[in-house]
Amino acid sequence: MELTLITGMSGAGKSGAMGVYEDAGWFCVDNLPPRLLPSLIEMCAVDSAPVDRIAVACDLRGGVWFDDLIEQLDHLTVSDSLHSQVIFLDASDDTLLNRFRETRRRHPLATGGSLLEAVERERALLDDIRARADILVDTTGLNVWDLRRAIDVHITDPGLRPHLRTSFVSFGFKYGVLRDADLLFDVRFLPNPHYEAELAPLTGLDEPVSQFVFTAEQTAPFLERLEALLDYVLPAYESEGRRHLVVGIGCTGGRHRSVALAQHFAARYTAQGIDASASHRDIGRQS
Repeated sequence: MELTLITGMSGAGKSGAMGVYEDAGWFCVDNLPPRLLPSLIEMCAVDSAPVDRIAVACDLRGGVWFDDLIEQLDHLTVSDSLHSQVIFLDASDDTLLNRFRETRRRHPLATGGSLLEAVERERALLDDIRARADILVDTTGLNVWDLRRAIDVHITDPGLRPHLRTSFVSFGFKYGVLRDADLLFDVRFLPNPHYEAELAPLTGLDEPVSQFVFTAEQTAPFLERLEALLDYVLPAYESEGRRHLVVGIGCTGGRHRSVALAQHFAARYTAQGIDASASHRDIGRQS
């Protein structure tokens, strides 16, 4: 069993770090009182529902219960069946102060004094835990994507690190633009199978429609350009820390051209080992 304990200064990015582990398929628990760590590990080890990768965030939000953390760390280090690591997130005082001012959240130790006093007090309280950490991550100057990349490298098995999931979604403009698309392409310039009597009742999932779309004179030059663009931007999005990308492909009714193309792109990138899928928002609508 692998256990990653994430702790550190308030405002240093623990929530973002937990998000990376959650995206990678780890069982994640936020703000767990340290005394409950043995019970959590025992529960995750049961045969009926074994969990072998756990990420836990513990910090001063736990109040007096947080004081048990070092004692619990001592117990974890003597286990032969558990591989554990402690990640401590830190940042400069100025960075932490700016983040609290931007988010307008209350520091867990702010009890009437200044915010700087609360940060300094927290730093002193966490000094021993910082010294025990296996990994120190300084998030000063890091944006959310920089933080995700910095945490990614500490997930033990590179093969288990989260990868970009790309969803190709067909839709019909007559029913409204796909609102959650990250990239959107309009293919209404391609010949429309709807105006072919034998094709109109079918959809882009049917071979006659697919053949009509892909044998059209305009399709091959379009695919050459769009595939080159996607081949470039998909790895770029992944390296930037994106975990899910929605590519919208729209035609008039969302039943023919966009469906065939969404299926094509999903199959193309799946064959390359990329996590890609196709879905069709408006395929069930009748024109």
